[in-house]
Amino acid sequence: MNTSGPFKNVLDESELEEVFSRSAGPGGQHVNKVSTRVTLKHLPTGLQVSVQQGRSQSGNRQRARALLAEMILQRKKERRDSEKQEREKKRRQKGIRPPKAKRRILESKRRRSETKARRRTRFSSGD
Repeated sequence: MNTSGPFKNVLDESELEEVFSRSAGPGGQHVNKVSTRVTLKHLPTGLQVSVQQGRSQSGNRQRARALLAEMILQRKKERRDSEKQEREKKRRQKGIRPPKAKRRILESKRRRSETKARRRTRFSSGD
């Protein structure tokens, strides 16, 4: 089967495991006798999709492939986004702070150390 549409470059037929089984639900005798449910598994990622919406096996095969391709693309996008986020985080951490921000941070640290020093002298003299 040739996967058509925007997803045809995403799926490689050799990486797919396809299982047909009988559907359940509405559809009458046809769905009870014919294996119209399509379960498609992408072996490299382990993603699995099961479709039994229509009464025809070929329609369900197309839906399953489109759904699986969409899931794979979504996973790739999430991975790219998280890698980009990690790179940006490292870039921000390595970056040089603006002088005004650095002065503000150092001033805050100095005040905090003075507060702690006052506590130490107060508690140590109270023994």
